[in-house]
Amino acid sequence: MTEDSFDLVVIGGGPAGYVGAIRAAQLGRRVALIEKERPGGTCLHWGCIPTKSLLRSAEFYRQIQQAETFGIKVEKVEFDFDQVIRRSRAIPERLTKGIEFLFKKHQIEHLTGKGTVTSPGQVLFQPDKGGSRSLAASRILLATGARPRLLPSLPVDGKRILTSREAMVLSEPPRSLVIIGGGAIGVEFAWFFSVFGSQVTLVEMLPQILPFEDDEIAAELAKQFTRSGIRVLTGTKLEEARVLDSGARLTLSGKNPETIETEKVLVAIGLEANLADALRPGLELEREKGFLKTDARYQTSLPGVFAAGDVIGPPWLAHVASFEAVQAVEGMFTDRVPRKVAIFPSCIYCQPQVASVGLSEKKARELKKNHKVGKFPFLSLGKALAAGENSGFVKILFGEPDGEILGAHIIGAEATELISEVNLGMNMQATREHIMATLHAHPTLSEALAEAAAGSVGEAIHQ
Repeated sequence: MTEDSFDLVVIGGGPAGYVGAIRAAQLGRRVALIEKERPGGTCLHWGCIPTKSLLRSAEFYRQIQQAETFGIKVEKVEFDFDQVIRRSRAIPERLTKGIEFLFKKHQIEHLTGKGTVTSPGQVLFQPDKGGSRSLAASRILLATGARPRLLPSLPVDGKRILTSREAMVLSEPPRSLVIIGGGAIGVEFAWFFSVFGSQVTLVEMLPQILPFEDDEIAAELAKQFTRSGIRVLTGTKLEEARVLDSGARLTLSGKNPETIETEKVLVAIGLEANLADALRPGLELEREKGFLKTDARYQTSLPGVFAAGDVIGPPWLAHVASFEAVQAVEGMFTDRVPRKVAIFPSCIYCQPQVASVGLSEKKARELKKNHKVGKFPFLSLGKALAAGENSGFVKILFGEPDGEILGAHIIGAEATELISEVNLGMNMQATREHIMATLHAHPTLSEALAEAAAGSVGEAIHQ
């Protein structure tokens, strides 16, 4: 190979790109990775990690406010919003250095700048400092991710009209905030800003917030949000918007028609494929609903060019992106047959937390799957009461007559951790009996899973 010849060139350094690059290097391949910014992608720098830092600060602040319930007296509870933001920016920096170390460890050539596929097996690299370099690649992996989908009527200015990226670095909480979109991003920011004093209105066009989650879970979260002072407007559409010097005036239609003025608007209506500069002008790859279409081996319509992660469509989850990249790379360089994502956990980190895996009850009915449902409330769980985290419930669907796990849905404390047990069970083709036969330590929140399983056949002890 020449200096500019590689077994794999990866364009994009997020959870799909950097993981795919490392896996290829582990397989003994010569790898180059091109990323416009520092490695880690949106997830590390503007998504998963910094938002969890923000949410943890809000959670901690809320807990201190409630300290007297636990017999702890705290006077004059205040927050330093600037420090909240600074902490959320510092954590990605540490993790980024870890990824850069792994690149050196695995002898991956890390290139900062633009990467453009010019033809099969050829990538043009344009460094930030100027100039260009042509790279020959036996295989190319597009892992360029996705970017926020915008509303033509609300052009983002970073001051009054925001995407999640601008919302993460505000200097102070807005007095009022309208969030357009009640998906995962919308509900997380709604909870975060409401804790720090913003008057939040959450607007969702569909009949429920979290449209892809189980109906009962979404209804419970809406109820909890309403109790905490967040206005939840479902079945409501943004009809007209006017940007003002002081913010924006929004006209809403549908179930909740009204005109509302707000200091800031956060647009969180979903994502679109990010392919800016990834393909030379005139080079088109087949798409499906705007995202790159791939075959069973993650290959695009252009031979030798593969894609993984958000750029190939939902679910837009970092762990899904990493899984897809590993599968794509192993399919390129080993005799293993790549797998497509089938069973995956979905996690939302507002309070209460929401997590799910597998089929919702509505979907099970649509597919005409005979099933039984087991539910167990945290209100009946000793550990939840002791921890002061007794809202929410566990809901598990079991197929009949064999009791296979069809899906699980949790709203409540540590839901995003608890879901892993069911996720593992589904991958191992476990049944209701396996969950019931597994001794769950007492007192723990995980006991709710065993009680829910038993409850599906009328055998729950504490219900």
